[in-house]
Amino acid sequence: MDISVVIPLFNEEESLPELTDWIRRVMLENGFEYEIILVDDGSSDSSWRVIQGLKESHPEIIAVKFRRNYGKSAALNVGFNAAEGDVVITMDADLQDSPDEIPALYAAIRNGADLVSGWKAKRYDPLTKTIPTKLFNAATRKMSGIHNLHDFNCGLKAYRKDVVKSIEVYGEMHRYIPVLAKWAGFTKIQEQVVKHYPRKYGTTKFGAGRFVKGFLDLVSIFFVGKFGKRPMHFFGAIGVISFLIGFFITLYLIFDKLMSIAHGTAYRNVTEQPLFYLSLVAILIGTQLFLTGFIAELVSRNSTDRNKYHIEEVI
Repeated sequence: MDISVVIPLFNEEESLPELTDWIRRVMLENGFEYEIILVDDGSSDSSWRVIQGLKESHPEIIAVKFRRNYGKSAALNVGFNAAEGDVVITMDADLQDSPDEIPALYAAIRNGADLVSGWKAKRYDPLTKTIPTKLFNAATRKMSGIHNLHDFNCGLKAYRKDVVKSIEVYGEMHRYIPVLAKWAGFTKIQEQVVKHYPRKYGTTKFGAGRFVKGFLDLVSIFFVGKFGKRPMHFFGAIGVISFLIGFFITLYLIFDKLMSIAHGTAYRNVTEQPLFYLSLVAILIGTQLFLTGFIAELVSRNSTDRNKYHIEEVI
């Protein structure tokens, strides 16, 4: 199969018939063998009934319905697991992503890219959405080292099948799939300008809280990707540094008191000095961080995926 189109959706009953017909037209014009995977993320409208009706006239549709709303990441993860196409393309169900972009995205993957992310250079979103998005994209570029992407969160993306089978998307991680792909060893990440259409039906499903969640998930990705299999390198290093700072401050205070006694000058007891308590805190924090790293290392070494690596080829 050439292409799997994965579409997560939530309360998009109006747009689904038009979207599936649009995708079918593009696929037939280009002679693609394809499937459409619709993942209903617990819609409260009649989206599922619409999908059931579409299934009768669109045998290429595979549909999954969640019992409740789990979020876009969960829907994408289920769609990725079900996808059988050599190229997997994701898009939103609100008709703001154009299926006419599919042939160009497919060609880019066939030409050697691991992942192609859409960039909506001209957007039809309010400033309350575009400005925070730009800030998060800038932060993601800085932390991930993927400097050639302008919009990490664009729903219109194309992947080699190996990519979606090698990553796990959860929480709010759908915003950072290119980062997950990079950590999994897929470094041929490209960007392609795509059209962005104004929303035709319904309203946006995302509130302001998504930016806080997105930032926390970005920190999680950065930490897990860098230290997930060696947590002692993070916690242990900081713990040792903190312990040594506290230890040497304590030695200095003791040495200073002994020198004052030797020279017969006035001195303060070590325990009467505020610096002593700061050093004590540093020693305690350092010890705790070191033990945290040690325990995390034990957990990591006993994990079922401790030796899970992404192998590209065996000959």
